[in-house]
Amino acid sequence: MVKINGNEIRPGNVLEHNDGLWAAVKVDHVKPGKGGAFAQVELKNLRTGSKLNERFRSADKVERVRLEQKDQQFLYESDGMLVFMDAETYEQIELPADILGDRRPFLQDGMTIQVEFYESEALNATLPQKVTCTVAETEPVVKGQTAANSFKPAVLDNGVRITIPPFVGEGEAVVVNTETMEYAERA
Repeated sequence: MVKINGNEIRPGNVLEHNDGLWAAVKVDHVKPGKGGAFAQVELKNLRTGSKLNERFRSADKVERVRLEQKDQQFLYESDGMLVFMDAETYEQIELPADILGDRRPFLQDGMTIQVEFYESEALNATLPQKVTCTVAETEPVVKGQTAANSFKPAVLDNGVRITIPPFVGEGEAVVVNTETMEYAERA
């Protein structure tokens, strides 16, 4: 593990703090009129999901943890657990279904995702940035409605509601950004 100064903390860094592993969600560097500068850091516990706001001065030393990232292939879901397989070693791991949060519907059979490990413990899972889905239902295409930059509601084959451009119809494949959960392009 690497010790870094409090002012070197960046969003996405994983820190060992208060006997837990915390991910820096938001970092604001503050220089008050009186006193020394500090970093106001919003931390999220990787094991429990709880949040914490902490101030780190530049002289404070914190342990930065490097997580090992491995590609895992999704196999199936059983009893609220998602089963993944390492493509190189064929080892299978189980993760709780809520590890993906509201992005869970975008997980498809055989999809390769990135799982972050600390030693042998799986802490986090990340879907690919773009996923192809099919539009299950939407309003019909209306000719001449392309003048304004307008969007219409749609329901995807996985049940997620998004807004799509008026020229996309039912049954068409679209690419969805899993980070923003918005329409990206036609597939």
